[in-house]
Amino acid sequence: MSRLSPFAAVVFDMDGTLLDTELVFRDIVWDVSRTLGFTMTDDIHLSMVGASHEATSALLVEAYGASFPYSQFDAECRRLMKGRMAEAVPVKAGVPELLGELRQRRIPMAVATSSRAPHAFGHLGTAGLLEMFETIVTRDDVANPKPDPEPYLLAARRLGLAPGACLAIEDSLMGVRAASASGMQTVMVPDLVQPTDEVRALCRAVMGSLHELRATAFATPVA
Repeated sequence: MSRLSPFAAVVFDMDGTLLDTELVFRDIVWDVSRTLGFTMTDDIHLSMVGASHEATSALLVEAYGASFPYSQFDAECRRLMKGRMAEAVPVKAGVPELLGELRQRRIPMAVATSSRAPHAFGHLGTAGLLEMFETIVTRDDVANPKPDPEPYLLAARRLGLAPGACLAIEDSLMGVRAASASGMQTVMVPDLVQPTDEVRALCRAVMGSLHELRATAFATPVA
């Protein structure tokens, strides 16, 4: 196991890191694209993972041309996702145990996500995780979304800590780039996307699960 440096707080990405929502969204993206008359591919979808609203719009227009109805695509994806997540939002394996351990050790937690505030607060609330976090940074809080470091820098500022004192947990390539650029110790726990050599080099560690992260970070029991 890779050893981690001491940290005073943890900043989590949301979708694919805390919430097991990426596969659900994948199915929705495929269905909506087909309904609109476009063929989604694995390469295009994976390039969307962790991307902001603006970045997703740009890459879809680049892939399908200026006629791609992004506003309609985005609205329909959001509508279907809201319906799917209305009653239950699945969490990633190891989330309850890791968050419980951090709370027991009085280590503050934050979220830095590219999702807009209604999506972020709604899904975290339905998942029963909202009250675990000191602060939640969404797309609505920053001028520059991931891969810019601004979301992570703002999370650290709200926590009252230097970025270097924080541990960032990410599942996407854009997220790792953002967290690393902020100066945070960064761990990638891949979901749908595996790290490239470039992204792996930005990480303190790449781990297979949040269970592995917890075992690595907390080898000794709480006193």
